[in-house]
Amino acid sequence: MLRWSWVEQRLEQAGNYWVGSVGPGGAPHVRPVDGVWVGGALCFGGSPQTRWVRNLQLDQRISVHLPGDDEVIILEGSAELVTDPANPLAEPSMKATRAKYPQYYPADDDPQFRPFWSLRPATVFAWSLSGFPGNVSRWRFG
Repeated sequence: MLRWSWVEQRLEQAGNYWVGSVGPGGAPHVRPVDGVWVGGALCFGGSPQTRWVRNLQLDQRISVHLPGDDEVIILEGSAELVTDPANPLAEPSMKATRAKYPQYYPADDDPQFRPFWSLRPATVFAWSLSGFPGNVSRWRFG
C-alpha cells in the first residue's frame, strides 16, 4: 500500500490535473486544468463558457487524475462551486495559485477573490506501474 503523504505530495506538485465531467447527454468530457491542492481539496477555476464548467453546473460528479506514465492518482467525488470569499479554502487557494502560476498574475496585481471549484474527494485510487498490482491503494472519505 502507498502512503497518503505520497499521494498528497504528487497532488501538490502536479502542473495540471485532468478533469472528467459528465455532459448533458451523459457523455464523458475530459480536459486539463490548472489547480492547487490545499487543505485536503483540489481547487481549480475555469471560464463559465467552457464545456467542463457548464457540465459541472448541471452535474457536479467529477473524476480527476494526474498526468504521468508510471504513477497513477485518481480522485472521485462531487465538485463544489466556491463563491464566498470567506470560505476556508478561499485565501489558501488564492495564495497557492499565485505562487504556483505566477505567470498569470502581474507582480503589482492586487489579488481579488475569484469563484472557483473545489473537490474534496470521496474516493482516491493510487498506484505506480512499477509496483503494480502490489501497491494499488484506495482511500474513502466521509
